[in-house]
Amino acid sequence: MFILSAATAPEGMSMLPSIMMIVAMIAVFYFLLIRPENKKKKAADQMRSSLKVGDVITTIGGVVGTICAVKEKTIVIETGADRVRLEFTKWAVSSKGTQSTEDAPAPEKEEKKDKKSDK
Repeated sequence: MFILSAATAPEGMSMLPSIMMIVAMIAVFYFLLIRPENKKKKAADQMRSSLKVGDVITTIGGVVGTICAVKEKTIVIETGADRVRLEFTKWAVSSKGTQSTEDAPAPEKEEKKDKKSDK
C-alpha cells in the first residue's frame, strides 16, 4: 500500500503547475479582455439611458443629429438644415456629440512661394 501511494504522489505534484498555468491564463483573459469589454458596455448603456431632448448624437452608421423625442426603446433625431426626422433604436447610438477623427493628420498649409524666387 505504501508503494502505491508513493507512486501517485509525484504525478499529483506534476499536475499542480499545469493547473496553476491554466488558472493564470484564465485570469489574464478576464482582466485583459472580458472586464474592459464589460466596462465599455456598461458605460454605453448608461450613456444611452441618459439621452434627452436637445442632445447631439452620432449613430453607429455615422448619422449626426439632434434628439427631438425620446421614447422607451427608440429616439427621434433631426438632421441637417432641412430638418429631416429619423427614428432609431437606442442601441444604434454610438456617442453623444459628433465623432471626430483623431487619427487623421491635420491638413498642412501650403507654403506660399516668393515671387522673387520664381523669376
